[in-house]
Amino acid sequence: MQFLFWAPMAFLGQVKAMKLMVMDGQGGGIGATVIKGLRHSIGADLEILALGTNSIATSRMMKAGANRGGTGENAIVCTSRVADLIIGPLAILMANAMMGEVTPEMASAVSSSRANKILIPLTQEKIKVVGVSDEPLPHLVKQVIKMIREMI
Repeated sequence: MQFLFWAPMAFLGQVKAMKLMVMDGQGGGIGATVIKGLRHSIGADLEILALGTNSIATSRMMKAGANRGGTGENAIVCTSRVADLIIGPLAILMANAMMGEVTPEMASAVSSSRANKILIPLTQEKIKVVGVSDEPLPHLVKQVIKMIREMI
């Protein structure tokens, strides 16, 4: 008979690092801006996973300071299961958004993930979100960083 001993990481003297998944597509500019802001404001202690709908987006987010990166549907679906926090533009929840780069499977995985989500209300889709002000990306990134600081 075999017994498995389970103990929280904190009990073993280790603290589980929060896994932040930053998802973006097309050129990866929004994701890269978020990652640069997080690295500058919070530092290197964060585990940031860059998930791109294409290799250009992933590459740009990696250059911005992500720890690891993955590209495409399977990487996004699998990482959505283990992420603690998902950050990205509103379009990551919409099937066929970003000129078709967000597949229905990606949108479903992100929206049904147990992770908390911080969505940036920028979209090229024919969607208007009531009650959201038209602020430039740098101001929105500052708000994202403030929210993450409060969560950590």
